[in-house]
Amino acid sequence: MGFELDRFSGEVDPDFKCNLCNKVLEDPLTTPCGHVFCAGCVLPWVVQQGSCPANCQRISAKELNHVLPLKSLILKLDIKCDNHARGCEAVVPLQHLGEHAETCDFSPARPAGLCEQGCGLMLTHGERRSGGHSCLRALRAHGAALQARAAALEKALKKEALRAGKREQSLLSRLAAAQLELQVTALRYQKRFTQYSARLDALARARSASPGKVRAAPR
Repeated sequence: MGFELDRFSGEVDPDFKCNLCNKVLEDPLTTPCGHVFCAGCVLPWVVQQGSCPANCQRISAKELNHVLPLKSLILKLDIKCDNHARGCEAVVPLQHLGEHAETCDFSPARPAGLCEQGCGLMLTHGERRSGGHSCLRALRAHGAALQARAAALEKALKKEALRAGKREQSLLSRLAAAQLELQVTALRYQKRFTQYSARLDALARARSASPGKVRAAPR
Protein backbone atom coordinates (compact mmCIF):
# COMPACT_ATOMS: atom_id res chain seq x y z
CA MET A 1 0.00 0.00 0.00
CA GLY A 2 3.02 2.27 -0.32
CA PHE A 3 5.51 3.87 2.08
CA GLU A 4 4.89 7.27 3.68
CA LEU A 5 6.86 10.03 1.96
CA ASP A 6 8.14 11.58 5.21
CA ARG A 7 9.98 8.38 6.09
CA PHE A 8 12.52 8.91 3.30
CA SER A 9 15.63 11.08 3.35
CA GLY A 10 15.41 14.01 0.95
CA GLU A 11 12.97 14.54 -1.90
CA VAL A 12 11.42 11.52 -3.56
CA ASP A 13 11.24 11.39 -7.36
CA PRO A 14 7.58 11.83 -8.45
CA ASP A 15 8.00 8.76 -10.69
CA PHE A 16 8.44 6.70 -7.53
CA LYS A 17 4.94 7.58 -6.27
CA CYS A 18 1.81 5.46 -6.63
CA ASN A 19 -0.97 7.17 -8.58
CA LEU A 20 -3.57 5.73 -6.21
CA CYS A 21 -2.24 6.13 -2.64
CA ASN A 22 0.27 8.89 -3.50
CA LYS A 23 2.93 7.13 -1.43
CA VAL A 24 6.26 5.65 -2.48
CA LEU A 25 5.56 2.57 -4.59
CA GLU A 26 5.60 -0.81 -2.87
CA ASP A 27 6.02 -3.72 -5.32
CA PRO A 28 5.13 -1.58 -8.38
CA LEU A 29 2.88 -2.95 -11.13
CA THR A 30 2.25 -1.33 -14.50
CA THR A 31 -0.90 -1.41 -16.62
CA PRO A 32 -0.89 -1.98 -20.40
CA CYS A 33 -1.51 1.78 -20.75
CA GLY A 34 1.67 2.61 -18.79
CA HIS A 35 0.30 3.72 -15.42
CA VAL A 36 2.18 2.47 -12.34
CA PHE A 37 0.66 1.60 -8.95
CA CYS A 38 1.45 -0.34 -5.79
CA ALA A 39 0.49 -4.00 -6.14
CA GLY A 40 -1.65 -3.72 -3.00
CA CYS A 41 -3.48 -0.73 -4.49
CA VAL A 42 -4.06 -1.72 -8.09
CA LEU A 43 -4.91 -5.42 -7.77
CA PRO A 44 -8.12 -4.95 -5.70
CA TRP A 45 -9.14 -2.08 -7.96
CA VAL A 46 -8.73 -4.06 -11.19
CA VAL A 47 -10.45 -7.13 -9.75
CA GLN A 48 -13.47 -5.07 -8.66
CA GLN A 49 -13.63 -2.42 -11.42
CA GLY A 50 -12.08 -4.25 -14.36
CA SER A 51 -10.35 -1.10 -15.54
CA CYS A 52 -7.20 0.98 -15.08
CA PRO A 53 -7.52 3.28 -12.02
CA ALA A 54 -6.77 6.18 -14.38
CA ASN A 55 -10.07 5.33 -16.14
CA CYS A 56 -8.38 5.12 -19.53
CA GLN A 57 -9.24 1.55 -20.58
CA ARG A 58 -10.62 -1.84 -19.53
CA ILE A 59 -7.98 -4.27 -18.24
CA SER A 60 -7.74 -7.54 -16.31
CA ALA A 61 -5.40 -8.51 -13.47
CA LYS A 62 -3.39 -10.84 -15.71
CA GLU A 63 -2.39 -7.85 -17.85
CA LEU A 64 -0.52 -6.19 -14.95
CA ASN A 65 3.26 -6.56 -14.99
CA HIS A 66 6.00 -6.08 -12.39
CA VAL A 67 8.37 -3.16 -12.99
CA LEU A 68 11.60 -4.71 -11.70
CA PRO A 69 14.03 -1.89 -12.68
CA LEU A 70 11.83 0.66 -10.89
CA LYS A 71 11.50 -1.62 -7.87
CA SER A 72 15.28 -1.97 -7.72
CA LEU A 73 15.74 1.82 -7.67
CA ILE A 74 13.13 2.26 -4.93
CA LEU A 75 14.76 -0.43 -2.76
CA LYS A 76 17.95 1.65 -2.74
CA LEU A 77 16.22 4.67 -1.18
CA ASP A 78 17.12 5.45 2.45
CA ILE A 79 14.19 5.08 4.83
CA LYS A 80 13.68 5.65 8.55
CA CYS A 81 13.18 2.66 10.83
CA ASP A 82 9.63 1.46 11.54
CA ASN A 83 10.33 2.32 15.19
CA HIS A 84 11.38 5.92 14.49
CA ALA A 85 8.50 7.23 16.62
CA ARG A 86 9.74 5.07 19.53
CA GLY A 87 13.20 6.61 19.40
CA CYS A 88 15.16 4.68 16.77
CA GLU A 89 17.26 7.08 14.66
CA ALA A 90 18.44 4.47 12.16
CA VAL A 91 18.11 5.24 8.44
CA VAL A 92 18.76 2.24 6.18
CA PRO A 93 18.26 1.33 2.51
CA LEU A 94 14.71 0.10 2.00
CA GLN A 95 15.99 -3.29 0.87
CA HIS A 96 17.59 -3.77 4.33
CA LEU A 97 14.66 -2.50 6.37
CA GLY A 98 13.43 -5.99 7.26
CA GLU A 99 16.86 -7.06 8.47
CA HIS A 100 17.16 -3.97 10.65
CA ALA A 101 13.68 -4.48 12.13
CA GLU A 102 14.69 -7.95 13.37
CA THR A 103 17.50 -6.49 15.47
CA CYS A 104 16.11 -3.04 16.31
CA ASP A 105 16.35 -2.37 20.05
CA PHE A 106 13.23 -0.18 19.86
CA SER A 107 10.93 -2.88 18.48
CA PRO A 108 8.06 -3.41 20.95
CA ALA A 109 7.85 -7.09 20.07
CA ARG A 110 11.56 -7.92 20.26
CA PRO A 111 12.44 -10.27 23.17
CA ALA A 112 14.36 -8.52 25.96
CA GLY A 113 14.97 -11.27 28.49
CA LEU A 114 12.90 -13.15 31.06
CA CYS A 115 10.68 -11.57 33.69
CA GLU A 116 12.33 -11.63 37.11
CA GLN A 117 9.20 -10.68 39.06
CA GLY A 118 7.82 -14.18 39.30
CA CYS A 119 6.21 -15.37 36.05
CA GLY A 120 9.48 -16.15 34.21
CA LEU A 121 7.97 -15.30 30.83
CA MET A 122 9.76 -13.49 28.02
CA LEU A 123 9.57 -9.69 28.09
CA THR A 124 9.57 -7.41 25.07
CA HIS A 125 11.66 -4.25 24.86
CA GLY A 126 8.44 -2.24 24.94
CA GLU A 127 7.33 -3.85 28.19
CA ARG A 128 10.77 -3.43 29.77
CA ARG A 129 11.01 0.28 28.88
CA SER A 130 7.45 1.16 29.84
CA GLY A 131 7.28 -1.05 32.92
CA GLY A 132 3.86 -2.16 31.76
CA HIS A 133 4.43 -5.87 32.27
CA SER A 134 1.87 -7.65 34.48
CA CYS A 135 2.78 -11.19 35.54
CA LEU A 136 -0.87 -12.11 36.15
CA ARG A 137 -2.01 -10.77 32.79
CA ALA A 138 0.96 -12.37 31.03
CA LEU A 139 0.34 -15.75 32.66
CA ARG A 140 -3.34 -15.65 31.72
CA ALA A 141 -2.45 -14.78 28.12
CA HIS A 142 0.21 -17.49 28.05
CA GLY A 143 -2.24 -20.03 29.46
CA ALA A 144 -4.87 -19.07 26.88
CA ALA A 145 -2.28 -19.40 24.12
CA LEU A 146 -1.28 -22.84 25.39
CA GLN A 147 -4.93 -23.94 25.54
CA ALA A 148 -5.51 -22.71 21.99
CA ARG A 149 -2.39 -24.53 20.84
CA ALA A 150 -3.46 -27.72 22.62
CA ALA A 151 -6.93 -27.50 21.06
CA ALA A 152 -5.38 -26.99 17.61
CA LEU A 153 -3.10 -30.00 18.13
CA GLU A 154 -5.99 -32.14 19.35
CA LYS A 155 -8.03 -31.15 16.30
CA ALA A 156 -5.10 -31.95 14.00
CA LEU A 157 -4.60 -35.29 15.79
CA LYS A 158 -8.27 -36.26 15.35
CA LYS A 159 -8.12 -35.27 11.70
CA GLU A 160 -4.99 -37.35 11.18
CA ALA A 161 -6.54 -40.29 13.07
CA LEU A 162 -9.63 -40.09 10.86
CA ARG A 163 -7.44 -39.96 7.78
CA ALA A 164 -5.42 -42.93 9.04
CA GLY A 165 -8.65 -44.83 9.77
CA LYS A 166 -9.83 -44.26 6.22
CA ARG A 167 -6.47 -45.41 4.88
CA GLU A 168 -6.66 -48.52 7.10
CA GLN A 169 -10.15 -49.34 5.83
CA SER A 170 -8.99 -48.89 2.26
CA LEU A 171 -5.98 -51.14 2.86
CA LEU A 172 -8.14 -53.79 4.53
CA SER A 173 -10.59 -53.70 1.62
CA ARG A 174 -7.73 -54.05 -0.86
CA LEU A 175 -6.25 -56.90 1.18
CA ALA A 176 -9.60 -58.72 1.30
CA ALA A 177 -10.00 -58.27 -2.46
CA ALA A 178 -6.48 -59.59 -3.05
CA GLN A 179 -7.13 -62.62 -0.82
CA LEU A 180 -10.36 -63.36 -2.68
CA GLU A 181 -8.58 -63.07 -6.02
CA LEU A 182 -5.86 -65.46 -4.80
CA GLN A 183 -8.47 -67.97 -3.65
CA VAL A 184 -10.26 -67.84 -6.98
CA THR A 185 -6.96 -68.22 -8.85
CA ALA A 186 -5.93 -71.14 -6.63
CA LEU A 187 -9.26 -72.91 -7.27
CA ARG A 188 -8.91 -72.34 -11.02
CA TYR A 189 -5.41 -73.86 -11.08
CA GLN A 190 -6.54 -76.73 -8.85
CA LYS A 191 -9.32 -77.48 -11.32
CA ARG A 192 -6.87 -77.43 -14.23
CA PHE A 193 -4.49 -79.69 -12.33
CA THR A 194 -7.30 -82.15 -11.67
CA GLN A 195 -8.22 -82.14 -15.37
CA TYR A 196 -4.60 -82.73 -16.47
CA SER A 197 -4.19 -85.48 -13.89
CA ALA A 198 -7.32 -87.21 -15.23
CA ARG A 199 -5.99 -87.00 -18.79
CA LEU A 200 -2.63 -88.45 -17.76
CA ASP A 201 -4.34 -91.32 -15.97
CA ALA A 202 -6.50 -92.00 -19.03
CA LEU A 203 -3.46 -92.04 -21.32
CA ALA A 204 -1.58 -94.33 -18.99
CA ARG A 205 -4.49 -96.78 -18.88
CA ALA A 206 -4.87 -96.69 -22.68
CA ARG A 207 -1.19 -97.50 -23.24
CA SER A 208 -1.19 -100.34 -20.76
CA ALA A 209 -4.37 -101.85 -22.29
CA SER A 210 -3.00 -102.12 -25.91
CA PRO A 211 0.20 -104.30 -26.31
CA GLY A 212 2.99 -102.74 -28.31
CA LYS A 213 4.02 -104.17 -31.75
CA VAL A 214 7.53 -105.57 -32.16
CA ARG A 215 9.24 -104.66 -35.47
CA ALA A 216 11.28 -107.29 -37.37
CA ALA A 217 14.99 -106.69 -37.45
CA PRO A 218 16.27 -105.72 -40.93
CA ARG A 219 18.35 -108.26 -42.86
